[in-house]
Amino acid sequence: MVSFGEPEAFGTRRHTGVPPRTAAAAACLVLGLGLIGGAVTGSWLTGEGEGRPAAGQYTAAAALWHSTPVDQLFPPTVEGTGAGPGGADRTWTRIAVAPDSGCADAFDPLLRKALAPVGCRRLLRATYTDATQSHVTTVGLLFTKADPAAMSALARRFRDERLDRRGDLLPRPFAAKGTAAERFGDAQRATWTVSVLTDAPVVAYAVSGWADGRTVDSPQPAADAVRSGATTATAQAGLGNEAQGLADRVERRLRQTIGSATENPS
Repeated sequence: MVSFGEPEAFGTRRHTGVPPRTAAAAACLVLGLGLIGGAVTGSWLTGEGEGRPAAGQYTAAAALWHSTPVDQLFPPTVEGTGAGPGGADRTWTRIAVAPDSGCADAFDPLLRKALAPVGCRRLLRATYTDATQSHVTTVGLLFTKADPAAMSALARRFRDERLDRRGDLLPRPFAAKGTAAERFGDAQRATWTVSVLTDAPVVAYAVSGWADGRTVDSPQPAADAVRSGATTATAQAGLGNEAQGLADRVERRLRQTIGSATENPS
């Protein structure tokens, strides 16, 4: 915590022996340090930037896969205020949770190869449907074995090579029998998003499709599907918003959980 006292008037030089210009510079330095500290804290909470996370935060994040109740990471209901097309609200209901597992069958072969440098410690997945049960979305949290440097390197590679936009590097859905996602297979994937975190050893992703089993010839990245003026069937149906909205909220809950674990270690 950094608190600021009310700055003294420049006219105090006679009492302190500090020239006005020096006092002003010192005040600016203190304020600047405070702003930098606030920016670092804010960037960790929002996931912006690639600054090194605190060791305690990173260690706490690595252990969450086996110490956190599933309802905390993947709530039974997720509210998406303003997450739909045009700022419409969304509500997603969890219909299936996959047993925690390895990563062998969770990604297309090229995506699995791209993620290989950070390893796979554990994979957590859940599948949701929207209020109309027209759309289904699998959201996943891949807990890696990597240190902060390796996660930052992978994030740079995904950004620089645009690996999150390639249609041959997709996560696979979790299609649970007896649910609206029963027919949600590889051929039904319409849109997806992949986010490599640098403040936690986690890769977060979501993949969406229609619940009626229709196939999709050319999946579209969620970032493209949510753009204004996008005219594909995926974009018009709001599937990009489904994937992006759920991924964002699950990632946000993950960071809140990490923060709580750091503040209140067991």
